[in-house]
Amino acid sequence: MRLLRPISILGCCLMAAAGASAQISLTPPAAQTPAPASKPAAKKETPKEISKDTSKEAPKPKAPTVAKKPAATPKPAATPTPAASPTPSFDDPNVDLVYGAYQRGLYKTALDLALTRAQYAGDAKAMTMIGELYSGALGVKRDYAKAIEWYQRAADAGDREGMFALAMMKLSGRGGPVNREQAVKLLASAAKLGNPKAAYNLALLYLDGQTLPQDVKRSAELLRIAADAGNPEAQYALATFYKEGTGVPQDIDKAVRLLQAASLADNVDAEVEYAIALYNGTGTPKNEAAGVALLRKAARQNSPIAQNRLARVLVSGQGVAVDKVEALKWHIVAKTAGKGDPMLDDALASLSPEDRAKAQEAARKWIGNDKK
Repeated sequence: MRLLRPISILGCCLMAAAGASAQISLTPPAAQTPAPASKPAAKKETPKEISKDTSKEAPKPKAPTVAKKPAATPKPAATPTPAASPTPSFDDPNVDLVYGAYQRGLYKTALDLALTRAQYAGDAKAMTMIGELYSGALGVKRDYAKAIEWYQRAADAGDREGMFALAMMKLSGRGGPVNREQAVKLLASAAKLGNPKAAYNLALLYLDGQTLPQDVKRSAELLRIAADAGNPEAQYALATFYKEGTGVPQDIDKAVRLLQAASLADNVDAEVEYAIALYNGTGTPKNEAAGVALLRKAARQNSPIAQNRLARVLVSGQGVAVDKVEALKWHIVAKTAGKGDPMLDDALASLSPEDRAKAQEAARKWIGNDKK
């Protein structure tokens, strides 16, 4: 389930972040929150989600059968008891067979298992899984109406993932008209039950000020809840708040700690800003080599800002050996994504035709691989 995209929201509401090195101008990117991850929120206790709250246990072994001693005297045959009606049997509920099938790509099996659990055990998380399968066209034809039906049943049964998934359907207008009022109620309920993605998206709505009255303090509170639960998007957004003093007291040290946490969770925008903080020694001990390494990682994840900053340090040779051919490669790649830089144009103008051809060929290969 997709999260709200906060790039335009934070871009309008927050000032651009800026930091400078005494030796090289390596300015942080404009404050923006990354496009949220597209992992399904409706999965049952998704391992990739932060709020993992179940543990798997192996099924308990059956006690060994003890042979009975023969009776001393034969007894008359007992009247046969009528067979009881068959009832569905379930394995250890801590072993998530539904999600196990989902993880292996056995979507039809996951659907069959989830339908059985939903029908006979009233399993709310299985209902959410059914909604996810119909919403994502996984093993079945996409049917948003059925997805909403199952998400609603899961939400009514108290499943926070189902509430979140249904809220995002209401916000996007998939499977029916947009209903922001219902979406807000569902997000609030899911957030109260500890869903960090719901708290994060509700924070964005308070920040946006369109669906809800703008309230940056309330937004910061919700971001803190989601950030404390380990949500990397919330960690990055809250870091921006602390950096600019939006809804919270300005605190660069807290901002950098949050950027570090989000970067460890592979949030690309956080990687860029934390790399720049390391390179410049802002809110953290200066470490140019570590900053450059993190810039390389973000550049390879196709961040135009990281590609531009990496090209700059490769030209200057601060914290890394000078390599103008690689610098031109990343400069070309960043320019293709709309991140031009006149300073780099001037700095790389003196490259020989041979070196320029090497850089252009490397850039073409990178851009071509990115499009595949």
